[in-house]
Amino acid sequence: MDERERLLTPAFVEITGAALCYFIAIGVVAPVLPRFVEDSLGGGGTAVGVSVGAFAISAALLRPAVGYLGDAKGRKILVLGGASIAGISIFGYVLATSLAALIGLRLLTGVGEAAMFVGAATAAQDLAPSSRRGEAASYFSVAVYGGLAIGPILGELARTHWGVHAAWYLGGAFCFAAALLGTRMPAARPVVAPPASGRRRLLHPAALRPGVILMLSTTGYAGFAAFVPLYVTDLGLSGAGLVFAEYACAVLAVRIFGARLPDRLGSRRGASIALILQSIGLMMMCLWMSVTGLYVSTFIYAMGVSLLYPALFPLVVEGAPESERSQAIATFTLAFDISAGLGAFALGVVVSLSSERWAFGVAGVLSFVGLLLVRTTGRRHGMARQLSPATTS
Repeated sequence: MDERERLLTPAFVEITGAALCYFIAIGVVAPVLPRFVEDSLGGGGTAVGVSVGAFAISAALLRPAVGYLGDAKGRKILVLGGASIAGISIFGYVLATSLAALIGLRLLTGVGEAAMFVGAATAAQDLAPSSRRGEAASYFSVAVYGGLAIGPILGELARTHWGVHAAWYLGGAFCFAAALLGTRMPAARPVVAPPASGRRRLLHPAALRPGVILMLSTTGYAGFAAFVPLYVTDLGLSGAGLVFAEYACAVLAVRIFGARLPDRLGSRRGASIALILQSIGLMMMCLWMSVTGLYVSTFIYAMGVSLLYPALFPLVVEGAPESERSQAIATFTLAFDISAGLGAFALGVVVSLSSERWAFGVAGVLSFVGLLLVRTTGRRHGMARQLSPATTS
């Protein structure tokens, strides 16, 4: 293979490893925080929701700003600064004796999240050959999913055996491990400096349409995560653990063993297949009310989820100049924050008016709307990346 086409270089492995460590830290915190709010701070459901959600609010608000910083100063400063800020804030949870103090620290964690994710995701694309950007996005997302899968197990073990503070120390330590790996990455400064007279944009145009498509899709996941645990009781199951395990294993399997699929299919075709599978899976979940139907539809839905992000990501990267790449990725990743904040709420209204299964049906319709947008995205961008297997092998 031509050295220029090599993806798994030491630098790429290190930045992906940094992302893995960081998301293990976020996963460590996830199952422990609600218990800490209830048991140690005496908070109720609202307090839990606010303390968990504060993280996403500050991350969403700061993503555009860190995008500009990454393009002007390089991606390395985002990785080092973001991981360090997150680590300091998580260590600070040890000192939180009130809900207000914890929320302040959670907002600070969100600052670190905004910088770390944008910096690491951009650096991974900087290091990827243009013909393997989808594959790079697949591997990077494996680090994200893997960390969020491993972290909660470690967090619960730490809390159970050594107490809540042990979980905070562990989470902070993983953040600093991410920062340590980040010190080895190249500075990744843009080769073309951003124009000094250019007007700053809150949202980068290259990421708007792909971001909306991703938001429509991830709104479906917000409903899946929120309402499957309730839906399974209607089917006579005692819990949703196996359903989520099936989902996670299917997504990770495709992104690891089928990492080159997005590049071989091209962005437009890959995203179309992904959204068709998501729509079918969610509609089956709505209409086929049985345990078998739930497992089959979850598998189909997971196949679609596994393909969409790696298919859309190259559109964002290739649609922006290298000097604006971090800004574009920051806009694109806002989709996760918006769908996490609004998706479950919007589908919750559907549930309150009908039942859980119709939330899946509405989510399936949203994925179909995303499919319609994909068909116009390829034409309007003029770069649908309709690469045949021959051109990418």
